[in-house]
Parts: sequence; structure tokens; C-alpha cells
Amino acid sequence: MENRFGFKDFVLVVLLVVLIISVWLSMKQADRQGDELKAISTQLSGQTRELSQIRRKLEEGISVTRPAVDPSHRSSTPHGAGPDPFNRVHRAKQNEDYALGDWLVQAFGVNPPKLTPLLSSDVYASILQARVIETLTTQDPYTLEYKPLLCTDWTIEDNAEAYDAFVEEMKANGATDEEISVHPDRPWAVTITFRLRRGITFSDGESFDADDIVFSYDWIMNPKVDAPRARAYFKRIKRVEKVGSHAVVVKFEEPYFEAFELAGSIPVLSKTFYGAHTPEDFNKNPGLLLGSGPYRLKDPSSWRPGDPLELIRNERYWGESGPFKRLVCRVIENEAAELTAFRNGEIDMYGAEPIQYQGIIEDTKLMDRVNNYVLEHMRTGYTYIAWNQKRKGEPTPFADRRVRQAMTMLCDRESVCDQIFLGYAKVATGPFHYLGEQADSQIQPWPHDVDRARSLLAEAGFEDRDGDGVLESPDGTPFQIKLSYPASGETYKRVLLLLKDSFARGGVVLELDPTDWPLMIRKLETRDFDAITLGWSAGIETDIYQMFHSSQIEDNGDNFLSYANRELDQAITEARRTMDRSKRMTLWRRTHQILHEDQPYTFLFRRKGLFFMDKRIHNVEQTKVGFNFVSSWAMPIEWYVPTTLQRYRD
Repeated sequence: MENRFGFKDFVLVVLLVVLIISVWLSMKQADRQGDELKAISTQLSGQTRELSQIRRKLEEGISVTRPAVDPSHRSSTPHGAGPDPFNRVHRAKQNEDYALGDWLVQAFGVNPPKLTPLLSSDVYASILQARVIETLTTQDPYTLEYKPLLCTDWTIEDNAEAYDAFVEEMKANGATDEEISVHPDRPWAVTITFRLRRGITFSDGESFDADDIVFSYDWIMNPKVDAPRARAYFKRIKRVEKVGSHAVVVKFEEPYFEAFELAGSIPVLSKTFYGAHTPEDFNKNPGLLLGSGPYRLKDPSSWRPGDPLELIRNERYWGESGPFKRLVCRVIENEAAELTAFRNGEIDMYGAEPIQYQGIIEDTKLMDRVNNYVLEHMRTGYTYIAWNQKRKGEPTPFADRRVRQAMTMLCDRESVCDQIFLGYAKVATGPFHYLGEQADSQIQPWPHDVDRARSLLAEAGFEDRDGDGVLESPDGTPFQIKLSYPASGETYKRVLLLLKDSFARGGVVLELDPTDWPLMIRKLETRDFDAITLGWSAGIETDIYQMFHSSQIEDNGDNFLSYANRELDQAITEARRTMDRSKRMTLWRRTHQILHEDQPYTFLFRRKGLFFMDKRIHNVEQTKVGFNFVSSWAMPIEWYVPTTLQRYRD
């Protein structure tokens, strides 16, 4: 019996395939329509809520136009505080070619595991958060003066003298520090009153008022919220109180040199949005991101690791509109791939390595399309190696200061700066920028001195006992260090390969451990590493409390190397409470001296920023803090793309 496949059978199969495809397409279309209906429903809900709020404001006789600042309420302190945070944007808008639209596209070296504020700990998440979540004040990148943002003005009451007099009198009468801290008559050292703008809404249409400020502070300080770094930073604030619907008072128990900056930088979270979550739910959700800023996530609740990193313009924004329709961050973990993407015009900005920088500026065809910048400024951070002093509850060899000093002297940092960074880097001596007042200018870098390093290691008990060229501990264990570094960092790898050779000359085996970013964060949290190399950003005046004070060892603080020095703790504490600038700088220089001797980190280098920018991005300028649009700094955006140069259309 023959089983033949005839023309009729072929026709039936084709019809069946067509039917299946049609059903599948219908299902997909239904899904799309469902998504669109959901989006329309959400939009209509938001618009209904906004109309309800507008109606209520009209009934109350409140203006619903863009909030204005009452100049009669301007604070006289700090000097230079002006009423308009958007003055530079206004100037940019006077340019004949100013336009809204287009996308700003940049590259991220890693895919951030979390975007939820307070939970994230990497710079990439902070860049996105800075466009979404605003603060009470902002800082002018040219003058460094503070400007009101979500507030209209402020009043500062400095009661430090009264506080100090009270403490001195109590101590003279035999009172303990604990008794003083709970005494009901103790005056507040600093009190700052912020008056808030009216008519502002978050991107979901919910109103902003004093309750959101109080909620934000309370949420940060809630021990159930997984925010140890933020709590360490804001713990100097002892109370945030609502004073009417649009004013708050921020109180400090003790004098603090950054009191105003700290109070003005509280990230303002929506009580309605974030308060709908328990701390447990909040801690588990990687993609809760909503604020009052010029940009927003398309959906503030559903982002998950691996999803696109895109922000869209917040059409409800109360201030000057974000100039770009979208901010797009493309994850490109390979440095060569990032350069290729920049050459192809797929990203607008590129931070180059020195050898790449020199190659690009010689590429006349590419330079016709891009501008180049060499940046050196006070916010330039430093790269370091942290030597873990305690692991699984037991001290490590790095608990011995002589060993840490030897590690630094085995690092040929000058060769790194000259050979890898081609002179676009400088050996670091500590956490303070050499251009600032905090640094002790008399401190010279530890030299690259293999003989002296081996001598110190011998004092600590490490010698080459079997003649194989590798040092051993007294029990015969080879001195081998696993050094963890970000897996995507090719420059890190080149630096560490050079250092590996210089360590080998000292009899120390350096095992390189490239680590993915989520695992890197886990190592920091668990303190489960030998040594780790990363970088810290810097400020105009850098507070080193969270990195080096011994209180920050616990609760997943940033003293993840378990370093403790009582004299350093005292100097940091005293510097932070000293309002007199000259006295404070003397204390900071003392901390620099202690850290230089202790070497809890090997401070490697500070790099100059080498950047290229697509010429279609206009109004890009250099300032005291880098560019006039700072990557992780919430501030008005004055860059733009003229209409004739715009590339992207939604």
C-alpha cells in the first residue's frame, strides 16, 4: 500500500499553517491591545487625579501655575542662595538653536542589579535616580552656591555656641555623655527651616508636601529598611518635623560642618507611592523608582535586572522641562565594544582610556563629529586596594600595619600612572584631593621600595623559608593574595597585571579575581575577601566617616575592611562637629596623616577625565565639578540638541 503526499494534502497543510499563524497573531494583537488599554487606563487615572487636585486647589484659591519663589522669604544664609535653580536653563533657551527633543544615549559598564533608591549601592543606579528623585536644594556647578529646588527658601539657626556652653557646664557638674545626650534642656545645635514650593506633583500626579519630607527621613532611618549606607550618612539629623503643610524643620543635636548640605540632600520620596509598601516588600523589589524630577521610568514598579535602562520625560514636571525626550543607558560591559559603539554614533559620550584618547584625537574623521575634554577637578575620585583586616571573625595578615605598608611599597604606582595612564593620572596619598584644603600637602607618596617592603614583611613573620622565591608565614603557608576587581574592567586588569609583577618581585603571589558586579557587592556585604580594588568619588569637602570610622564596620557599613583606629575616630568625629573652617581643616589634615601611616587602603591614583562628546549635544561646558551636567548629581539640565541635528524619533 502506497502512502503518497498529494497536492490536496499540501493545500490542507498550508491552510492549517495559515490558520495557526492567524490565531497566534490574533493572540499577540489582543495582548498588545490589553497592554495599551492598561496604559490608557493608568494615564486616565492619573489625569483624573490631577484634575481633582486642580479643582481642589482652585476651590482653595491656590494658583496652579508653575510655583514661583517669594523673594521676600529668601534666606541670607548660606550666602549666594538664589531663588531660581533654572537660571542657566533660561540662558540656554535664549540661544537661537535651543530645542527640546532627541535622546541622550550613554553607556553603562555594568547592568545595575537595583534601581530602588536607598537599596542600590552603585554609581550607575545613582545616575538614573538623580534624574528622577529630587532634593530640597541643588548646587550651582560654577559657583558651588546652593540653590532652592523643592524648597523656596530656608532659615538657619546656628546654636553651636549655646550647645557647647551647655555641654561644658554639664560636664563641669559631673554629667556623663549619656546623661547630656538625653537631657531635656539641651539646646539643638543647628535648626534649619525649609519652606516648600506649592503646586508640585510627583510623576504619578500625587501632590508633594511636607509629609513627603518627613516620610523620606523616617523611611531612611527605619532599621527594617535595607539602607545602612544612607542611615550612616543621615544619622547626624536627629529630627525632621512638619510645620504646616509646606514647611519642615530639620534638627541636629550636635554641630556638624555639613548640616545644611545634609539637610538639603535628603532624597524626597513619595509617601503615597513608597508608603504603600512594607519595608520587607521594599527591600525585595529592585525596580521601585518614582519621584518629582524631570524624568521617570515608564512604569515605576515593574523594572527588573536586565530590562532596558531608559527614562522618559516627565510631562508633569513642575520646573523647566527636561530637554531630551529620553535618557537611554546601554549596558556595554566590554571597553572595546563601547569604543566601537561610540565610533558608530550609537552612544553620545565616551570616557576614554589614555591610549584610546590619543588615538581618537588623531582620527580626523571622527573628530569632525565629536568634541574632546580633559577634566581635572575637586570631585575627581581615587582608586584603591582595600586590605581586609578581619575575615570570618578572625584577624588576617593585613591586621598588621607593617604588612599593609609593605603592600603599598610593593605597588609600583608611578609606573601605573606613566605606562598605563600616559601621565593622565597622579599617585594618590589619601582620600582628599591634592587641590583641596583637606589634604596635607607635606605628605609624599610611599615609594616603590621592594627591599624595604620585604624587610617589613620579615618583621611581621613572612620570609622565603624554602628558597622558591615566595614568602611564607611562620607555619609555612605561602603569602598568596586573591585580589577581587570588577570583571568588566579591562583597565583594572592591565593595572593589576603590572602590579602582579611588582608584587612577585617582593615574594608575594597576587591572584587576580575578576568578579561580576552583583558578586562584588556581595563580597563587600559579607566581608568575604582578601583584598578588593574599587574607587570612591569625591566631594568639594569629603567626609570620610562612612569609609574609615570604626562605627561603620557593622550593619553593612562601608568600612568593609574592618579597620579601626581610635585616634582616627576621634579626629573624624571632632572634624565633623567643628564649624570653624580653619580648625576643621587642621583636623582633616591629621586624619590624612593617620591614614597615610596606617595604609588601610593602598591609595593608588587619581585620574584625569578624558571625554568625548557628540557635537550635536550643545551647551556642554566645564565647571568646578566637571561638566555642567553632572552624572550623579540632581540638577537642572542645560544641554540640548538643535532640531536640525536631532537623530532619534519615538
